[in-house]
Amino acid sequence: MDEVDNFKADLLSVINERQQVTYNDLVEYNSSKGITEELLKKGLKELQDINAIASRSSGGILTYYILKEKNDLRKILVVEDDKNINKLGALSVGKGFDITQIYDGLEAIKKVKALKPDLVILDLMLPGADGLEICQTIKKDQELSNTVVIIISAMEATSNRFKGIKYGADYYIKKPFDPDDLKGLVTIFLKKKGKRFDPLIDLPNETKISNALENALKGEEAHEIGRLRVEGFVDFANSFGANSGITILRLISQILQDKVRESGGNVFVGFLNSDDFVVAGNKVHVGKVVAAITEEFNAVVPYIYQSEGYKPIERGLEDMYEAERPRLNLSYTAIPKNALMAKRAEILKGKHSAKAIGAYTYDELRQMLGSDNLDIIITRDISGVKLSVGKGTEK
Repeated sequence: MDEVDNFKADLLSVINERQQVTYNDLVEYNSSKGITEELLKKGLKELQDINAIASRSSGGILTYYILKEKNDLRKILVVEDDKNINKLGALSVGKGFDITQIYDGLEAIKKVKALKPDLVILDLMLPGADGLEICQTIKKDQELSNTVVIIISAMEATSNRFKGIKYGADYYIKKPFDPDDLKGLVTIFLKKKGKRFDPLIDLPNETKISNALENALKGEEAHEIGRLRVEGFVDFANSFGANSGITILRLISQILQDKVRESGGNVFVGFLNSDDFVVAGNKVHVGKVVAAITEEFNAVVPYIYQSEGYKPIERGLEDMYEAERPRLNLSYTAIPKNALMAKRAEILKGKHSAKAIGAYTYDELRQMLGSDNLDIIITRDISGVKLSVGKGTEK
């Protein structure tokens, strides 16, 4: 085994030990051992080429995931009436899967019941039956409920992304799509080692949020960190149920990730395991991301209410339940550095040594960022994400 093979074996061992690790962490780890970034990139590419690892940019952070060593041939259904896009979807996924291509909605419903695929790549506008109907059919069938559904659509995303997630879609991608992004997402959904990939939970976790916080404290004046809160979330979840609450969090998570990519700036987003998200980076770029997600979320809110039984939007009438309706909106608060330092000092007080970066818990992070809503508890088991909320009323 030559030096390069030894390096790749060590690199694979590091990723395997953690099951997922960021590119920046790998750069830091390998530079301490004298490994150049050029060699690191080469090693990562070669490991991806042999399907030992897969990568995905989530919340502004590139993360590498370890893949299972042995897999049954996973079945994928590509449902798209445009033959060229259907072919692109199938080619994007790559080798190592049993791929069936379908061009009609009604045929897709028959095929999905017969084949019981592991994953479906689904267009919304289809002849025979639309994608939302197919998604509902899959997720309501007990034998198919674990089938991953990725919607890829050119339709306006404001209401359709929400409806897709509401009907059980695991992810929504806007056309035109990046083939590499689709390949990475499919691979991680189906071959990731350990817990099943979840786009909500797999937003940057407490370790990465801790690093973002420390960077905000050490960074330039133009760098900021703030909290994006879903106002009214507790009352909404209490009124309409935990599943409706999870849908809102998934929706915001996916819109945030889109807006970070579209911003073109170096912006980080993370999830505080409550009704709060973290946004950090250059003030100008953070401002653009916050403005963009607020605009889209405000546009989708009427469709959210409609889905919960309020009168259709197109009637244009005053809603007689306006006073009773739980109010949903996003609020962003930039946290001043002096306030962060003060909160951090409180947490570190009484400890024997300075707390290591990455060691902050979600409770500590929420304390530092001023997220004091203790009514929300999010847990995860083999059946997925669970949400429970307290009785508190938000103003």
